[in-house]
Amino acid sequence: MLVHTVYFWLKPELTNAQLAEFRGGVESLGGIKAVAKIYVGTPAATERRPIIDASYSYALTVVCKDVAAHDAYQVDPIHLAFVAAFKTFWTRVQIYDAA
Repeated sequence: MLVHTVYFWLKPELTNAQLAEFRGGVESLGGIKAVAKIYVGTPAATERRPIIDASYSYALTVVCKDVAAHDAYQVDPIHLAFVAAFKTFWTRVQIYDAA
């Protein structure tokens, strides 16, 4: 199994409509055949502690069967279309992959 976690810091000037469009775009990634599970969320309303980074706008967690499935996800037309459509929406992206 490979867990691909992506954190997005979005531009503060995005409108509510743009934010909704972005979330829909992120959720569309679940339609990629190589994806076993997908989770999309925003920072949780948990107690703030020094070790918690809640500075991001959205988090995406994609679970793939293996590295080959992850690699297929990366080049899937749905993923490529998402990046092309929304790359101007973010100021930073951070990725953590775990196997």
